[in-house]
Order: sequence, then C-alpha cells, then structure tokens
Amino acid sequence: MHTSNLSSAVVPDRLLAWLNQAIELGASDLHLVSGYPPVLRLHGELIELPEHPLFGDEIQELLSPLCPDDAFARLFHQKNVDFSFDLAGAEHLTRFRVNAFHAGGQLGACLRLVPWAIPDFSWAGFPPELAGRLTSLRDGLVIVTGPTGSGKSTTLAMLVQALNAQGGYRIITVEEPIEYHFPRVPGSVVTQREVGVDVLTFADGLKFGLRQDPNVILVGEIRDRDTAQMALSAAETGHLVFTTLHTRDAKGAITRYADLFPQDVQRDIRSQLALSLRA
Repeated sequence: MHTSNLSSAVVPDRLLAWLNQAIELGASDLHLVSGYPPVLRLHGELIELPEHPLFGDEIQELLSPLCPDDAFARLFHQKNVDFSFDLAGAEHLTRFRVNAFHAGGQLGACLRLVPWAIPDFSWAGFPPELAGRLTSLRDGLVIVTGPTGSGKSTTLAMLVQALNAQGGYRIITVEEPIEYHFPRVPGSVVTQREVGVDVLTFADGLKFGLRQDPNVILVGEIRDRDTAQMALSAAETGHLVFTTLHTRDAKGAITRYADLFPQDVQRDIRSQLALSLRA
C-alpha cells in the first residue's frame, strides 16, 4: 500500500470539508457508501452528515485525486484496494488509511483517521506496570488481540516506541499499511517495511527480516500459517516478536493461532506457544 503526501488543494472541496469535520470531531472513520450520505463513526456511533446521498460516480471523482495510479488500476481489476495518504493541515499532518471497494456494482470507501504521533502510555490509559513488564522482555511472542478499531496497532506502536527510545535495539517492522513512523533515536535502528510496497507478504518480511540482525520484530497481523510459523520460530530463537490477532479476547488467541495450522500439528503448535508466548 502506497502513502502519498497531499496538500489540501489536491483534495476535492467537499471531501476536504468532511475530512476536516472528522478531524475536528475526533471521528475514527469516514464512510462513503453508495446510496447514503457521508457517514462518520464517532465514539462508536454512526452519524450521517447533512449531505445528499452519494453514488458510485461521485465517490470515484472524490477518490481519484487521492489514489495512486497503480492502486486505482487495481481497484477496478481486483475490486478492492488499500492505500493511505497524509493530509497537510495548518498545524500538523493527519494520516488517512483508505479501503476502497465495490459493492452492488458501485464504488465505496472507508477512510480511517490515524494519529500522526505515537501516543504515550499515560495518554492512552495503558497501565504503567504492564507497560514496564512488556518493555522489559527480551524474547518471546506478545500478541495483542481485539476487534477492529480497538487500538491494537496503536498499542503495538507504543510498546515498540518505548523500546526504540531506550536505545540499543535493532527493530524490524512488517506492516500493512505503515501507520506510525518511528522517530530516529540515537542507539537504535528501525526499518519499517510495507507489504505490497517493500515486501510481498508478511511471511516474506519476517523471513528476510531475520537476516537483518533484529532484536525486536513487529508483525502487523498474523493472517496465515506461514506468517504464524515464522513469528513463532523467531520468538523461539531469541527475538522479541509483537503482533496482533483478530480475536475478541486473549482466551481466543491461542485457539485462533493454532487453527491456522492443519489439525495434525495443532498440538505441537500449542506446545510451542506454551514455551514462547509471553503476553
């Protein structure tokens, strides 16, 4: 997924007004769905903006200035595409992660707001004791779980940034997309790789990342068996691996992880998790 830096002059006026409204209200998402007016996700509720219903052609006109040419071509070939853009405001940049899709033969999109700066633990209400325990680990697997929009990526970013700030770490990330950029800190080296841009798959990112002398590896998400196996192997060989799973709670994480493998090896995977899983 590509990330573009855009000035407000590039963004169509109507879309710019909706994006600014989303930023000002603190919305998490802007939905552009054919047959509906623009809709904001605000504090968990869906709020329709006082606009007329949109249709596919209008949505295409709104998105086309934002979408990289190759991604726009894939949208009509593959019917779905992810991309992101950074919108330059008066005081700071705001990043939007976009999923554009087809439904009922019409184009639609969800634009998620991603904070530019990595929050600190106190801002996020993250328990200091737990943060200290997790950032004192030196190896093993840490899995952050929760439904979409629950803050998994932000939690990972806070943990990895805390390690980055300590110095002395070689950090490799494999993400889709890259949401937060880790600042350069004396004594640490961070390489961020984006699936679809810098590497073909999460598993490939892990495979080649292990050859780059990492202490800490961030894997944006475990989606398939190859990635799950590589992450587990990395954790077993002395690396600290952070990742996420789409499960509602921690209890379901082990079952979800094991279910990525054939039934005849799931017992072995559970045994490996018992030795490597730290949190």
